[in-house]
Amino acid sequence: MAGTNLERMLALADEFFATRNDPTQISVTEQTMEKLAAIHPATLAEEANDRGPIAWVLVLPTSRQLMEEFLSAEITERDLLERTPVGGTYDALYLCSALVLPEYREKGVAKRLALQAIRSIQARHPIGFLFYWAFSGEGEELATTLAKATGLPLFQRAER
Repeated sequence: MAGTNLERMLALADEFFATRNDPTQISVTEQTMEKLAAIHPATLAEEANDRGPIAWVLVLPTSRQLMEEFLSAEITERDLLERTPVGGTYDALYLCSALVLPEYREKGVAKRLALQAIRSIQARHPIGFLFYWAFSGEGEELATTLAKATGLPLFQRAER
């Protein structure tokens, strides 16, 4: 296991999502993190140990209208973030991404972080829908698990 956890997480994110090569995806920059935090502090969640982060989860509360535009491919993932207003009332939640270092997978870390984020956002907003855009079978499985755990309907954007 060469490199720090942070280096490994960044490499995993770049390898898996390749956001540098896709301007339609949300790229987590300092500016993006500031907007996400302004939308709701629970949008970004992390679990770490003494070596650094072992898991990251990103969720985005937004409106049902923007959810529907995203699901029908009228807008991109980046548009979804840009068009979600700070200070709005959000009734849909985009399950954007979950990354876990390989040795910590299948231990419920991503599920726990995501459920904590969802519950925190639900405390202030009437979230009635979950939606996602699967990059992997594991991502699809996590989204389904989260929908069952919250009792919320789940919608998927068409295949990539």
